[in-house]
Amino acid sequence: IGLFGLLTRRNALLFLMSVELMLNAANINLVAFSYYWGNVTGQTFGLFTMALAAAEVAVGIGIILVLYRNFDDVDVTKATTMRW
Repeated sequence: IGLFGLLTRRNALLFLMSVELMLNAANINLVAFSYYWGNVTGQTFGLFTMALAAAEVAVGIGIILVLYRNFDDVDVTKATTMRW
């Protein structure tokens, strides 16, 4: 579902939500396999990926705000017009 949203959506917020959905699916898999095998390594990796996802959201929202300020829209196809 996350990959489909990533490939088909043009709205930057939905794009970011699709990436977060994929990261959360990976976290669920890490924790489930960690519980199955009886060690905490997967849970530790899950915690690190949650921290990574939080940082990714902060950067993503910053980019979305710049897109909205410059173009009054959050369409990711307009990001190609942003230059130095």
